[in-house]
Amino acid sequence: MLNVRKWSFVLLVFAATAPTALAQRGWRDASHIIVPQSRGFAMRPGNPEIQVTGVRAEVRILDRTATTRLDISVHNPGPRPAEAVLLLPVPDGAAVSRFLFQGAASEPTADLLPKDEARRTYDAIVAKTRDPALLEFAGYALVRSSVFPVPAQGDQKVSLTYEHLLEGDGARADYRIPRSESLAVKVPWEIEVDLTATASIASVYSPSHPLESVELSPKHHRVRVPRSAQSEVGPFLLSFVSTNEGIGASLFAYPDPAGGGGYFLLMAGLPQPSSKEVRSLAREVTLVIDRSGSMAGGKLDQALSASLQVIEGLQENETFNILDYSNEVAAFSPRPVLRTERAIETVREYLKSLKPGGGTNIHDALVEALRQPPSEGRLPLVFFLTDGLPTIGQTSEVTIRELAEKANPFERRIFTFGVGEDVNVPLLDHIAENSKAKSVYVLPGEDVETKVAQVYKQLWGPVFAGLQYAMLDAEGKESTRVVRDPMPSELPDLFEGDQLVLLGRYLGQEPLRFQLSGNFRGKSRRFRFDFDLDKATTRNAFVPRLWASRRIAELVDEVRQSGAEGLSEVERQKMRELTDEIVHLSTRFGILSEYTAFLALEGTDLSQWDLLVTGCAFNLDQRAVNSRSGRAAVVQGLNNVQQRGQQWLNYSNRYLGDDLAQVQHTTIQQVCDRAFLNRGGQWIDTRLIAEQKALEATEVIEFGTPEHQALLETLQGEGRQAVLSLEGEVLLEHGGRNVLVRNRR
Repeated sequence: MLNVRKWSFVLLVFAATAPTALAQRGWRDASHIIVPQSRGFAMRPGNPEIQVTGVRAEVRILDRTATTRLDISVHNPGPRPAEAVLLLPVPDGAAVSRFLFQGAASEPTADLLPKDEARRTYDAIVAKTRDPALLEFAGYALVRSSVFPVPAQGDQKVSLTYEHLLEGDGARADYRIPRSESLAVKVPWEIEVDLTATASIASVYSPSHPLESVELSPKHHRVRVPRSAQSEVGPFLLSFVSTNEGIGASLFAYPDPAGGGGYFLLMAGLPQPSSKEVRSLAREVTLVIDRSGSMAGGKLDQALSASLQVIEGLQENETFNILDYSNEVAAFSPRPVLRTERAIETVREYLKSLKPGGGTNIHDALVEALRQPPSEGRLPLVFFLTDGLPTIGQTSEVTIRELAEKANPFERRIFTFGVGEDVNVPLLDHIAENSKAKSVYVLPGEDVETKVAQVYKQLWGPVFAGLQYAMLDAEGKESTRVVRDPMPSELPDLFEGDQLVLLGRYLGQEPLRFQLSGNFRGKSRRFRFDFDLDKATTRNAFVPRLWASRRIAELVDEVRQSGAEGLSEVERQKMRELTDEIVHLSTRFGILSEYTAFLALEGTDLSQWDLLVTGCAFNLDQRAVNSRSGRAAVVQGLNNVQQRGQQWLNYSNRYLGDDLAQVQHTTIQQVCDRAFLNRGGQWIDTRLIAEQKALEATEVIEFGTPEHQALLETLQGEGRQAVLSLEGEVLLEHGGRNVLVRNRR
């Protein structure tokens, strides 16, 4: 708690106004306005803006009641004390329970304004500052504080607590902190949520930020945004699903009338089992170790240590085997053996005997791993390590890929580990993806043992194996006419702590009926979920954007795989069609990658569609098709794996460059369900580019005019008012017209 009276002596320095009078003065008399979710605003010409240096959010949720405490740190870089007012956009129905700051006022106050009155406050500030940024929060209720001081070239801390009831759908509850989507906002937010529910918590999910989660009990979780994501922009969104049996699931839907339906995100998770239930399936783990000559110099030692660590971590009812290969393939055992102390002692001696030498016979090693008799009643997993290209035996990429597709009768999951940069990245990616597993790359200087341990840790306790989904009609029969382009197309196994995020497009407006089936805790089970679409909303703009990101990655991978042995004319025509769709999705949703980054360059002519597609095709040919090994190929593999499994938004379009440094773009901005590219200070609605329309205005609206107010009212009704918060000119597709909004600051 901040001690208000402790700091009262600073009054003589800050202002000559009496404390009570200072507290009661309104925002119109303040020299500065502070919006923690955005930035500081100077209300008088010549004043430097107060800087929001950090926010700590502590959230406690009990079922559908949330208490949010925000500790806000600000800095005044100016030479004079500042009289500031805090404006805090909050969800509807919020109630302020505490407001404190350090300094002059003896009785700090914070008033809650309903969204209509909040809108008038926003409008007045925007009109005075000629700065449209606050229009982003039109439509939210507002907490407005009394005036408080910020010393010259000094700091201030403000603490505010509010409570509100969470919205949701069925067993799902949704929590939101409104925040700016502008890439210019770089305020770090520490966010920690303590979550307690009456029923078991099946899934906790954020489409806006990655989460670090600790399960204190089946009904009590604690999650936080990791340090690496604390400066990410956009509203903080958190949803959780509670259930007392089976699996819990919920649906987010975004309507798209132009497409005759919309986009969906199915979220499903697994609560902790009761004491009477079998916790999980047993595993069979086969470690396939490359012991070719290039593994000398410590890599083989690391691989052997990783293998032993995996085996020692198995449960007593689980099985394992070791295959090692160079020119030929050898095996610890003809078939997987039960994990016992005696078996571990024996395998230690076996691993000590392995020495590097010879070539790399990937084909035969894969044959032996897939054909060995399986352990009955166990989930078969393969860890396949290699540090080079196939050099011995069958070396054709296509042949090896087909082997993994067609010669895996026991449906083993093949987790591939590429050690170093001299590996065939598209091949390893395909082997893993096709078997419902993942590919992992150990870069030069990284430790093989650490990477293997990270993957193995995620594979603790398989719960739902062989997972499949089906769409049902009203009579409960399977239908293929309800959903299009599901991402992923093949569902992964779910392990302890996992959750399923399935994205796709839906047709029509009838309820969506999902059936999930597979081996659930050792038994064949089916679960059915019915979802109405009456809560589909444009506020779920993250749904189509996440779907599009995954779809682009899938199309890029299709291009990569088609280049295994050169492209025929038919394949090149298909590549042209894939490229066209990649550019269309990239422009419509504002998603850039190493293949479409040129769209953000000032010199790119966005009106020439054929040139845009040609530019993307060139990048795909040079990189995705022709770069199959080496640093560039590994980087592409890392980017593709991340994008295909993307679960939260990537506002800055961040990806790895060839030097392994993060690349991001600030000349493209995702706002609500729209995206805008900046050209010469003008923001262009990317839907105009995707739909190959003219990039010229048919109507001009000046900032602050009645027409501007009317447009804001319309966009607010659609949940898209934030598009008017962009600084500068905005060319917006609206109602079939190209509207140029002239924002001046």
